[in-house]
Amino acid sequence: MFKKILIANRGEIACRVAATAKRMGIQTVAVYSDADAHAKHVAACDEAIHVGGSAPKDSYLRWEAIIEAARAAGAQAIHPGYGFLSENEAFADACAKAGLVFIGPPASAIQAMGLKAESKQLMEKAGVPLVPGYHGSDQNPDLLKREADRIGYPVLIKASAGGGGKGMRAVEKSEDFEAALASCQREAQNSFGDQAVLIEKYVQRPRHIEIQVFGDTQGHCVYLMERDCSVQRRHQKVVEEAPCPIMTPELREQMGQSAIDAAKSVNYRGAGTVEFLLDASGAFYFLEMNTRLQVEHPVTELITGLDLVALQIQVAQGEPLGITQPDVSLNGAAIEVRLYTEDPSQDFLPSSGPVDLWRPAAGVGVRIDAGICSGQEISPFYDPMVAKVIGYGPDRETARLRLIAALKETVLFGTPNNKDFLIQCLEKQSFIDGAATTAFIGE
Repeated sequence: MFKKILIANRGEIACRVAATAKRMGIQTVAVYSDADAHAKHVAACDEAIHVGGSAPKDSYLRWEAIIEAARAAGAQAIHPGYGFLSENEAFADACAKAGLVFIGPPASAIQAMGLKAESKQLMEKAGVPLVPGYHGSDQNPDLLKREADRIGYPVLIKASAGGGGKGMRAVEKSEDFEAALASCQREAQNSFGDQAVLIEKYVQRPRHIEIQVFGDTQGHCVYLMERDCSVQRRHQKVVEEAPCPIMTPELREQMGQSAIDAAKSVNYRGAGTVEFLLDASGAFYFLEMNTRLQVEHPVTELITGLDLVALQIQVAQGEPLGITQPDVSLNGAAIEVRLYTEDPSQDFLPSSGPVDLWRPAAGVGVRIDAGICSGQEISPFYDPMVAKVIGYGPDRETARLRLIAALKETVLFGTPNNKDFLIQCLEKQSFIDGAATTAFIGE
C-alpha cells in the first residue's frame, strides 16, 4: 500500500485525486507554482512543495523538480492527473528510474498511442475499425495530395503528434489541399515540434463516442460503458454524457470489445479512453486513445458507482481490478459541463482576475468538482476551466434538468464565464432530443 503520493497537477483534478487518496488513508503532497501559492489544491493536500515560476514550463512541466519533490517528501508514487505530464512517456520512465510508481500506464503504452499515425497502424493490426486514410511516414506533399485525392473529399488533415484541434483542417476540394497542408504543418511544428500529418476521410456530422477502459498488471481489462462527447467547440469538449442517448446493447458490446482490443495491443494498465467516431449508419471508427484519466470521468463514476481514481491507485499498487465485465452495470444517466472563465461574447476569450464569490450549487443528483474558492485570483497562465458541473438521475431528462438547475444556482462573480452559454446548450431542442452531433454548436 502507498502511504504517500505526490499529485503532479493543480486545480480541480488535484483536489479530486486528493479527496480519494484521503478516503483510502493515503497522505498527499501538492506541488505549486508562484501563481498557485494560495490555491485550493495546496490546502487540500497534507503538505505542499513549491516547484517554480507561474508559467507551466517553469513549474508543472519541470518533471525533474517534481520527481525531486516526491523523493524529498517520501512519496512512493506520483499521480499526474490529466494535462501537463500525464501523457509524457519520458516522465513516466523517469519516475520508474527514480524508484517512484507512476499512477498511469507504462511508458511504452503512452509512446505507442502518443502519435496518431503510428497508433492507427497499430490499431489496424489489432483489427480495430479505422477511418479510411493515409497514416504513413512519407510526408512528401505531392504524395499527401495524391493520397487525399484517392481517399476522396472532404478529407481531414491532422497533426500526427498533437491534439486539441491544433494542426487540423477540413479540406472540401482538391485545389484547396496544398494551402491547407502548409497551414497544418506550420501549426503542428509550432505546437508540437513535429510537422508530420495524417490524412483521413472526413466523417461529417458524426457522434464522438469514447469508451472508458481499465487494465491491471494481471492482464485483465474491462470497459466501463461509454461517454458521448459530441458537443464540442473547435474540437474541445463542452458537454459530456453517459450513456450515449442512441446506444444499443449490441453496439455497446462491439465498441467495448474494440476498445479492449486496442488496450490489450499495448499491454495497457490503468485508466484509459479509446475514442471513436460513430456515423449515422452505426459504423464506428477509431480516433485515438488517451492514456490517462479524462476530464469527463465523473459521468462514468456516477453511472457505474465506481471510483476511477481509487481503481487507478489500486492497479498501480499491483493489485487486480477485482471486477470482471459482467460486474460492470449501468445505472441512470449523468451529464457534465465544463465551467470556464472565458467570455462567450468576446469569441470565448479566456479571462483572468479575482473570484469575488464562488458558491457552487448542492443538492440531490448534483456533483461539482472545483478548484477555486472565493477571494482567489484566476491566473492567465493556465487553462481557464475552473469547475465541472454534473447532473445525475435515474434517466437522461432528470439529469439534464438537475444540471440546468445546478448551473442556475451556482454563483461565480468577479470573472466572465460561460455559465449562460452552457445552459443554452442544454436547453437546445436537438440536445433535448439526444440528437447532438459534432456539428451541434453552430447549427
